[in-house]
Amino acid sequence: MNRHLQELIELSKLDKAIDDFTPIIEAAKKKVERRVAKRDEVAEKIDELKRQIEDAKVKISSYEGQIASLNEQLVAGAKKFKEVKSEKELQALQMEEELAKEKIQHANEEIERQNKILEAKEAELAILMAELEKATEELEKVSAEVQERLANIEADKAKLFGERESKIMAIDQKILSFYEKIRIWAKNTTVVPVRKQACYGCYMKLNDSAYAEVIKSDDICTCHHCGRILYIESQTADMNA
Repeated sequence: MNRHLQELIELSKLDKAIDDFTPIIEAAKKKVERRVAKRDEVAEKIDELKRQIEDAKVKISSYEGQIASLNEQLVAGAKKFKEVKSEKELQALQMEEELAKEKIQHANEEIERQNKILEAKEAELAILMAELEKATEELEKVSAEVQERLANIEADKAKLFGERESKIMAIDQKILSFYEKIRIWAKNTTVVPVRKQACYGCYMKLNDSAYAEVIKSDDICTCHHCGRILYIESQTADMNA
């Protein structure tokens, strides 16, 4: 096999090994992102519950203020009963008293209702706080695992990049430039084998003369259909044996 072709095959394998880390890195980061999203979702629910709890407390306080004011009104009204001089004044005071008592009853009912809401929301909040603690612990655990994994990946990538640098220093620069131009669009299928007389980049069948050229030529051959660099696997196996 052409020495330059063998170098390109080895370089393409290194490039593929380096690029294969990308989906692993993305998957690891998404794992952390899912835990962050879960924690944030619980935190948002907690914030909303706290807002609802505060709202219930404000309403209870407001109704308690109304009751205090209405009780003062009833006390003042009771004093006025002693000063009533006509039936009309008496009826007006009685209506005021009844209305005040109705308002007090309504306020007490609302306080009771808001207290039930408050009790339910606080119980729900306690559950969510436990969920938040668990979600935070899971996030910290996964983050630590992912950081360790990414550190190992970076170390492996650095080693491969070092090997790649050594390879490209030994390759003829014109051939390397040719390889890099194809790699821009072909990515990790820049150098592909020929199997069953077909290019395993575009999967198009080579005609007999093109196939014979790949087998016999000492030059670097490309697919007549897609332009990828071709090689015969059996010959590569012989070289590595």
